[in-house]
Amino acid sequence: MPVPVLDIGGTHVTAALVDPAARAPVPGAVLRAPLDAHAAAGDLLDTVARAALALPAGHGTRWGVAIPGPFDYATGVGRFTGVGKFESLSGVDVGAGLRARLPGRAQRLCFLNDADAFALGEYDSGAAAGHDRVVCLTLGTGVGSSFLSAGRPVHTGPLVPPHGHVHWLTVHGRPLEDTVSRRGIRGHYARLSPVADGRPLPDVRELAALAAKGDAAAAEAFRYAFEALGLALAPWIDRFGAGAVVIGGSMARSWHLIHPALTAGLASAGGPDVPVRPARHPEEAPLTGAARWAQGAPDDTP
Repeated sequence: MPVPVLDIGGTHVTAALVDPAARAPVPGAVLRAPLDAHAAAGDLLDTVARAALALPAGHGTRWGVAIPGPFDYATGVGRFTGVGKFESLSGVDVGAGLRARLPGRAQRLCFLNDADAFALGEYDSGAAAGHDRVVCLTLGTGVGSSFLSAGRPVHTGPLVPPHGHVHWLTVHGRPLEDTVSRRGIRGHYARLSPVADGRPLPDVRELAALAAKGDAAAAEAFRYAFEALGLALAPWIDRFGAGAVVIGGSMARSWHLIHPALTAGLASAGGPDVPVRPARHPEEAPLTGAARWAQGAPDDTP
């Protein structure tokens, strides 16, 4: 029976049915809808529930739900305070709210971090397959990360960064996401090439296009950010004993800019020589990973 899943992001929600045998979404059963991360709690839950209800019937009632942190994944309660998104869900029992909106279709909601969902999907049938220990990163508005050991996310202990996520790290004396993020790259570009009054600051996709056309400031903004990521990440790859690094997220489309800078940063920090690979299934991995998580969750999942 197909496993229903939700991938809740800052700008959209994706609902899908996943075929556990094929480890892939069911054709025609992937629905994506816009989501306003600044909406009221009820409106957010209504939008997510509408996407879920639009899926074909005939699926299981145990859902995998990928959602960014801070979030209490064990209880299904939002902890979004001071992060600029989903603030209305702070303290809200998201699990109870969604179950009430999905009568008869959801008995269990198995929550997990969205970067962990991506990593599990890539571990099952993507670029992380075959590696006992692997670090997976999602590069978008910020840096999502997952440290997998034998196909399970590691969130505690001396081998991983605080809470098992690299966004808690610092580089150049500042929080990592001050440098490696949408705002960090755009800000660095603005310092190198001030934008004339009245002209909007190019977004990251536009900066990647400018870099491809030979814009030195745009290319340097990418190099600086992802070399810094390599510097911050190198000691943790070594400590964790990772056999590979897998990169996904919207910024990974600019692989020709990210890969050389990231590997240069890893090398200059004395990091181990491990392969750095693009995700094989960047769009599907969070969905298949969430399905895998739902299948393995205990029966007392909220």
